[in-house]
Amino acid sequence: MHFDFSAALTLATLITGIIAGIYWLTQRNKDNLGESKEPILVEYSKSFFPVLLFVLVLRSFIFEPFRIPSSSMMPTLLIGDFILVNKFTYGIRLPVLDTKIIEIGKPERGDVMVFRYPKNPSLDYIKRVIGLPGDRVGYFNKQLYLNGERVKLQPKGLYEGVGQGANMSNASLIHELLPVQEHDILVMEERPSIEGEIVVPQGHYFMMGDNRDNSNDSRYWGTVPEENIVGKAVMIWMNWDSSNNGIDFERLGSTIN
Repeated sequence: MHFDFSAALTLATLITGIIAGIYWLTQRNKDNLGESKEPILVEYSKSFFPVLLFVLVLRSFIFEPFRIPSSSMMPTLLIGDFILVNKFTYGIRLPVLDTKIIEIGKPERGDVMVFRYPKNPSLDYIKRVIGLPGDRVGYFNKQLYLNGERVKLQPKGLYEGVGQGANMSNASLIHELLPVQEHDILVMEERPSIEGEIVVPQGHYFMMGDNRDNSNDSRYWGTVPEENIVGKAVMIWMNWDSSNNGIDFERLGSTIN
């Protein structure tokens, strides 16, 4: 069963705020407001409400932390990376309802984006924005095409994986040059991959993992509607991989490109 932390946090903030507010309203005209002992429920509500409100505002409108559980975004993101996701880059949304109330910006090609999986919105996915609305995206023979143009690739040799990503050792490490953005990808030459071409519908985005042959992405289940967007991944604030001696201090504070 999926636990909706955002809904639980919002509900807890609302309940504690109501309890503290009602008690303040009923006691504000009484002379002994500071002398009588507050009910334990009120005491806890007054203590927890500002903390819960701070966390709710921070998590809903500014930054939300996520942990990377899979290898689909290697080599950019490794298993065990803890990342921060900017929640306002693509617009301000109400918590739980996910209704956009303030338009700020749109996803750009090459952004690493967190979104709710279209087949099961209770799951959060992270992939790279490859196709924008109206783009024609093709993938043939391990090669990406955008609007009929072949995306340039620069081989960088073989990849050496570490920790839980060691199974990706000897995959081809390739530098991919998208228009206005470039990054590294992994390709397993011997592994067959799904091929095809699609025109991205308006209001949707075509997403791909950087680990091209180990990613469940838009090639398999289609595009991501704008209403499923969670935010833009911007920084690695922590890394923990028990198979790689715990913390990798070199990754801490790294920006995500």
